[in-house]
Amino acid sequence: MTTTTSSRGRRRAPTRIERAAGRAAALQKPRVILAALLLLALTSVMLLDGYLRAEVGGDQRVRTGASSSEVPDAVLDGGPILTFRGGRATTVSVPDKTIALTFDDGPDPTWTPQVLAVLEKYDVPGTFFLVGSMVSRYPGIVRNLVRQGNEVGIHTFTHVDLSYQSSARVHREITQTQLALAGAAGITTTLFRAPYSSGTDAIDNYSWPVYQELGEEGYTSVFVDTDSDDWKRPGVSKIVRWATPEDGEGASVLFHDAGGERSQTIAALPEYIEKMKAKGYTFTTVSGALEEQRGGARAVGGTGRLQAAHRPATGVTLYEGKALVAAVAVAEWTVPALSVGLMVVGVAVMARFAMMLVLARRHHRQRNRRRFSWGPPVTRPVSVIVPAYNEKECIANTLESLARSTHPIEVVVVDDGSTDGTSQIARAAADRLGMRNVRIVRQENAGKPAALNNGVRSARHDIVVMMDGDTVFEPDTVRQLVQPFADPRVGAVAGNAKVGNRDTLIGAWQHIEYVMGFNLDRRMYDLLRCMPTIPGAIGAFRREAVLEVGGMSEDTLAEDTDITIALHRAGWQVVYQEHARAWTEAPGSLKQLWSQRYRWSYGTMQALWKHRKSLTDKGPSGRFGRVGMPLVVLFQVVTPVFAPLIDVFTVYSMVFVDFRAALLAWLAVLGVQLLCAAHAFRLDREKYRYLLMMPLQQLAYRQMMYLVLIHSCVTALTGGRLRWQKLKRTGEVGTPSGVSS
Repeated sequence: MTTTTSSRGRRRAPTRIERAAGRAAALQKPRVILAALLLLALTSVMLLDGYLRAEVGGDQRVRTGASSSEVPDAVLDGGPILTFRGGRATTVSVPDKTIALTFDDGPDPTWTPQVLAVLEKYDVPGTFFLVGSMVSRYPGIVRNLVRQGNEVGIHTFTHVDLSYQSSARVHREITQTQLALAGAAGITTTLFRAPYSSGTDAIDNYSWPVYQELGEEGYTSVFVDTDSDDWKRPGVSKIVRWATPEDGEGASVLFHDAGGERSQTIAALPEYIEKMKAKGYTFTTVSGALEEQRGGARAVGGTGRLQAAHRPATGVTLYEGKALVAAVAVAEWTVPALSVGLMVVGVAVMARFAMMLVLARRHHRQRNRRRFSWGPPVTRPVSVIVPAYNEKECIANTLESLARSTHPIEVVVVDDGSTDGTSQIARAAADRLGMRNVRIVRQENAGKPAALNNGVRSARHDIVVMMDGDTVFEPDTVRQLVQPFADPRVGAVAGNAKVGNRDTLIGAWQHIEYVMGFNLDRRMYDLLRCMPTIPGAIGAFRREAVLEVGGMSEDTLAEDTDITIALHRAGWQVVYQEHARAWTEAPGSLKQLWSQRYRWSYGTMQALWKHRKSLTDKGPSGRFGRVGMPLVVLFQVVTPVFAPLIDVFTVYSMVFVDFRAALLAWLAVLGVQLLCAAHAFRLDREKYRYLLMMPLQQLAYRQMMYLVLIHSCVTALTGGRLRWQKLKRTGEVGTPSGVSS
């Protein structure tokens, strides 16, 4: 056993890598916050869109048959316009031979412009009682409506029966609609019409306090005394007849420009206007009718003229209104786009599951046939490289497992500047085990890639096996791992990494992930000849292939992914050997898990970007670029980034839309995942009992992985760097016999 020792004992200045890592560490917290804020913003946009569509906070209750004993008779028997000037309830009727043409439930992008075209053609003003959510979604229509000289009133923000709502909800419905009007047309209004209202004789003891409260705030409530009932779609002739007042009386006439299919309304309006004008009727707005009854000039508006009920929006109201309209515009574009994206992602994920099941089964059958062979058995000695940094808890177990190897090996332990006596423990363990084939190479701390490159340079054999210092091999692992090198085209082999400390909750979750996600994927990628990653815990390489591509690169944090892609680009085949098993200690805490997966995710993105030119290459490099790289980007970056939104949509649907349907959909997806996991466990001969943890894994563990990936994306976009993080180990993963399934 030999030892190469570098200078020790003196203080050294931080390296360039360490200084960069320090700067990156200082930026981690802001990036985490930014990632969380991004997810929060998208959730808020979805909730806003749901609120606009009355999915969030919607209330479909409509009160009927309530008593009106507390409503003054003068109001019940009065005209359709209710005011509270001086604090006293007063009703006003529309003057004889006058029509206040009113429209409810708009604006609608299909029907409202057609109504406006009819009114403009006949030079007739209308009073439109608008739903605030629709105003915020279609502000351009409202601007045209007001510019044309029509009058607007409030019809609440979400079209709820206010008699069921609290005072705070009533105030919110009105205020939000005013803000929508301010943002859309730069005005506010004093007119109000309650959803589901009709004539004043329908006011009951529950709705009366609402009208009183709004009246005290200066609102004029507008009712109906002639209803076209156009929403029933009875036919044009009946709409016209029902909308006609009797005996020359004036009327507040109700039509609808939204809320359903309104083609009959559009067809009836010209006929109705012509008929009423032939009878000597004039048309005005609600404000115009009020002014006429009070003896003033009739306010009928006109292009550019401000209606009497309108007030210019100024100051905070104007800017808040514009902000509301802008936010709704973002939601209107974002949510549909996300919905389409999530649908595509969902189809892609299901397709991936299907492809993994089919290809993994095919791979298993192909590699386990009796006649399958890589070629003549590989029996020559190989070099096992063990990079170690502060591995005092694990290094002895690692060497003990290698001492039992059934294949001839030399072991090169590269101590990367450990400060915990790792090299001394390794030397003592080798002596205790009688391992004369162990060399310990020491170097100043330079990171895992440098340690691996040092080991490759020090290796005496043409095949090198790389493993982590916290990993243990089964006796037959090395022999199984190197057999594919009988094929001269094979440049590297990925082994089967297993979680040893699987008896904890976090360990069990990672065990499921390793068996299902990693190993099913590797079988699929093997058949497609585009393996993206050889795991650092267990992989074998031709020494000449590693040197040909320049060794382990320090350009990325995922040196294993980087060199795997580099080997593809150099024309080497990379295969998966399922029978070569290694047992590794998975992170034991959420903090350590976050640290590890953050480095993996970010490093993978770096490696993909580094090798992006493979997309246009020819040969094996182009095959990886056009097959492997899109699969990795789609299934390891894009779909996981969208995955949190799938969960948010699921929760949203459960809470606000249809709990049963959403739950069944979630259970169906979980069932598909369980099927894939069970298949993976069967191929790896694992115990199914761990699958009981899978539903909880989907609810908790997976969410953390989403946040890690989003964090990595933010880091990539902001140009951060990370170092090779050292995880705290316990050394609890011993020889394979103690942890095997």
